[in-house]
Amino acid sequence: MSHFRIKCRGCGTVLEDTYCAFCEHCRGSLLYTEYTDRTLSIMDGKEIWRFNWLPVHGASFSQPGPVVYRSEALAGYLGLSNLYIAFSGYWPERGGNLLTCTFKELEAAVVVQNAMENGVRGLVVASAGNTARAMAHLSVVSGFDVVVVVPTMCLLDMWYPKGAEGVPTVALTDGDYSDSIDFARRLATHLGQPFEGGVKNIAKRDGLGVVLLEAVAVIGRLPDHYFQAVGSGTGAIGVWEMSERLLRDGRFGRHLPVLHLSQNLPFAPMTRAYQRGERELRRDELDPSLIPLITTRVLSNRYPAYSVIGGVYDALRATGGRMYGVENQEVYRWMELFEGLEGVDIVPASGVAVASLEQAVRQGWVNRGETILLNITGGGEGRVKRETGVSEVRPIYVSKETPVEEVEEAIFSLKNSS
Repeated sequence: MSHFRIKCRGCGTVLEDTYCAFCEHCRGSLLYTEYTDRTLSIMDGKEIWRFNWLPVHGASFSQPGPVVYRSEALAGYLGLSNLYIAFSGYWPERGGNLLTCTFKELEAAVVVQNAMENGVRGLVVASAGNTARAMAHLSVVSGFDVVVVVPTMCLLDMWYPKGAEGVPTVALTDGDYSDSIDFARRLATHLGQPFEGGVKNIAKRDGLGVVLLEAVAVIGRLPDHYFQAVGSGTGAIGVWEMSERLLRDGRFGRHLPVLHLSQNLPFAPMTRAYQRGERELRRDELDPSLIPLITTRVLSNRYPAYSVIGGVYDALRATGGRMYGVENQEVYRWMELFEGLEGVDIVPASGVAVASLEQAVRQGWVNRGETILLNITGGGEGRVKRETGVSEVRPIYVSKETPVEEVEEAIFSLKNSS
């Protein structure tokens, strides 16, 4: 008997023994995982599989988790006494062993294990870079078939861990991340493999929620505040859902962590909508011409999970949260400051998160003695490239009009030549 079931946040419909399903009654609502055990259990070890609140029944491969530690240098610089950092990346001295240098590796592991247990033979995944790297890596680690679709504009920032260069990667030459999602859906239908599902995949959100589970295991309680940069908002929703479970457990606090979410200006549709107090996003603020103006392409999703029931808007309202906009120069400034203070390099998306923390401190949205969790996803890229080596992405270039039959042939040829 399964230890979880899948439930619609809108109408309460329950689904069991299914992969990445959708509620037929509530197209505008997210499903979520309801676990039979309302008490969090943590087994020995360092891998993510030691937590009982994951929608899997076993572990077919090894998967390290994030590292959570109490900051001294950055905390002192900002005048904070209880700042904890959830670090997802490569930092061996701290125990950071995510070779993809992103918390997307956590989601990829749970998605792949969940899919395998549901009899899924392979997945088609759309990404702006980080999910692509994570899924390619997990494809090699687990032997699970993955096809990745990315926008060509993101290739300059992309790399794969050693050994993942043979994972089929389709690069869309005439579109952005959202266009890649559309193409991936079409390709998935043709190949007869499920589309990974993005934010609608409960395994994806629960995998990202491991960040909070790890934090609670270290801190012993829920943080008062949680900071993260967002593109689709999937990670923030996963953390909110996990915090609700921890609140029901009753041993980790009486209040949900306040979500502090941030985007890179000028492409910040969720930030602008929430600051107006609106659930709906404005079309002009989703303008793709704004995307080349930001330094964090991984945050450039024009289909964010904001308005949907159970999405970012609801998560922010439930926690009394806030959203921030961060200019490019502030991103670079805080990337440099963080590395100088904490001793490890971070990517621009994490620079956005750190900058938003500074804004919150300066504007008085957090008290200096409160417990704060800062999500740093994308750390140690410089070191992993120097010390372990990485692979160049070798994409199959296509346009939005390329027949999917031609893409299938190219994928087949690539697999046969590997």
